[in-house]
Amino acid sequence: MPVDPTQPYDDENIFAKILRGEIPSTKVYEDEWAYAFEDINPQAEIHTLVVPKGRYVSWDDFAEKASDAEIAGFVRAVGKVARDKELVEPGYRMMANIGAHGGQEVPHLHVHIFGGQPLGPMIARRG
Repeated sequence: MPVDPTQPYDDENIFAKILRGEIPSTKVYEDEWAYAFEDINPQAEIHTLVVPKGRYVSWDDFAEKASDAEIAGFVRAVGKVARDKELVEPGYRMMANIGAHGGQEVPHLHVHIFGGQPLGPMIARRG
């Protein structure tokens, strides 16, 4: 079900449960700002999710409410995961789905990192 990014944070979402250790995950990276883990339904050879540890529904919620340290820490964590997975060259895709039109399914900000193979165009080109 698509997420409305303007709704309050739901502490029972799956990523909140993963952060609390209530649902197992395959940890890739963790620091005080972020947690990264493998997607259980990968859409590419490499498909890793990075979530901030704070209670943020979407990118705009995060940008508006997070501290400068949280924002910097999260962005650095995304970059570190990509570097650690050796994706910088030949390249990778980062994606954050926001709201119903963006296809967001979990009401906790998360960035997908896709790589390990040619990914093609991000969106089907219009005629």
